[in-house]
Amino acid sequence: MNKDTEIDMKEVELNELDPEKQPMTGDGPAAGGEKNGSVKLKVPEEDVTFTGLSKDELMKVAGTPGWVRTRWVLLVLFWLGWVGMLAGAIVIIVQAPRCKPIPEMNWWNEGPLYQVSDPEAFSDGLAGVEAKLDDINQLKVKGLVLGPFHTVQADQPNTLDLKTFNPVKGNVKDLVAVVEKAHKKGISVVLDLTPNYMGTDPWFSTGDVGDLIEKVKAAAEYWLSLGVDGIKISGLSVASGSDDWSVLQAAVSGNRTEHTKKRVLMGVVEGITAENVSHLVNSSGVDLVLSDLLSSKKGGLERIKDLNVLNTQQRHLGWGLGATKHDHLSKKAPPGLIRLYQLLLFTMPGTPVFTYGDEIGLHAEQGSQSPKMVWDIEKEPAEGAAGNETTETERKEHIAVRKWFKSLSELRGKERSLLHGDYYPLYSSASSLAFLRLWDQSERYITAVNWGAAPETLKFTLAPTAEGIKLPETAKVQLSTDQDMEADTTLSLDKITLGPGQAVLLQFPYIA
Repeated sequence: MNKDTEIDMKEVELNELDPEKQPMTGDGPAAGGEKNGSVKLKVPEEDVTFTGLSKDELMKVAGTPGWVRTRWVLLVLFWLGWVGMLAGAIVIIVQAPRCKPIPEMNWWNEGPLYQVSDPEAFSDGLAGVEAKLDDINQLKVKGLVLGPFHTVQADQPNTLDLKTFNPVKGNVKDLVAVVEKAHKKGISVVLDLTPNYMGTDPWFSTGDVGDLIEKVKAAAEYWLSLGVDGIKISGLSVASGSDDWSVLQAAVSGNRTEHTKKRVLMGVVEGITAENVSHLVNSSGVDLVLSDLLSSKKGGLERIKDLNVLNTQQRHLGWGLGATKHDHLSKKAPPGLIRLYQLLLFTMPGTPVFTYGDEIGLHAEQGSQSPKMVWDIEKEPAEGAAGNETTETERKEHIAVRKWFKSLSELRGKERSLLHGDYYPLYSSASSLAFLRLWDQSERYITAVNWGAAPETLKFTLAPTAEGIKLPETAKVQLSTDQDMEADTTLSLDKITLGPGQAVLLQFPYIA
């Protein structure tokens, strides 16, 4: 082949299209110098993936000195870290303040008791009480104290029948219905079996009450078998002094087990000192003693003194203002002081006891034993309905007092310092007092009240016996009857001035 022929062959090769530009059809060249139907094919680059070392390669490396040293270093670091975390956790647990064990609490310690001595005040008798249990339950009460309802004529022991209802008061069927519905709402029911409740002496002024106690014991067993959760009697000082007292005590409080609901034996005392009340709590073995100390002692100095004596026995103490006689707050408290005494009762160390209607400040006329209960106070009168300004003002006051009562009851039920906390006096005078309630690491509360007719400045001071307890410089207002002390505002604890008839509940946090 000559030289010219070789040149021609190279031109032919150059003029030939690359394989990737070869036309799929032979219909002429495509635009841009490529034939129609040509497809570019790109060969992907070969991906290189790392598959790690093979087993043989790993075995060769694992035995080298460098890898052995590395493994030992990592192992030592792991165990040092683990031991360090364990030591840190132990230090935190040891240094953290230990929680104080919760004292034994019974249902009668967990909320207020609500007394209904005359069911006719509820319009339909005991059936009316059952119908209003939803309203009562909103007050967070833990116990409903009913009666006395049994048959007896005043000062006539031969007419006493503790197992038969006075038909004016109701009947057994209605009582059982109340008990069953109350239990569904978590409310216990206590029945008053004071023998001579219509007469001058609860035990008929007899020298020996042994026979009467035997009758009360038999009746207690009967009513307890129907679901009642406890028995209340008045004249505890007399009854507990009898040789037969232990018989009644065993009938109510005996045979208690861990899995059964405890039944309460509740006694009422009047006209005895705080020291004697304390002695009675210890000697009688009664579960709850309701005294008249708060209503019989009018001065703040006397009231604080009684609290100082009794506060350590708070789980066996009931407090009321006139509750020993089923009197209403409005009958014992001066006008305008209903909320003050509600605050005092809910925050004192012990169980608050109220008479129906106290939650709204129901007005009880002097000499009137059973004023009619007022319901549906939130319901405004219909337009054009007969009424007057005084009635509407009274309705709004009932609403405000009930709201205050509910706030206090809810607060006491959830705050350990108020529920079972320690008590420390802070201040007292002829017409005012203040005290501190605290429990372990819970929120602390200060109650300060002034029922006097003039403003008073309270300067808080802790007794030397309050070791390790300190008051902060300020505290927050939780509840107050004084318009100058709005809720959530901060007050200095250096001194607090309360207006006449005013009360305040202060709160401050636990600081380690």
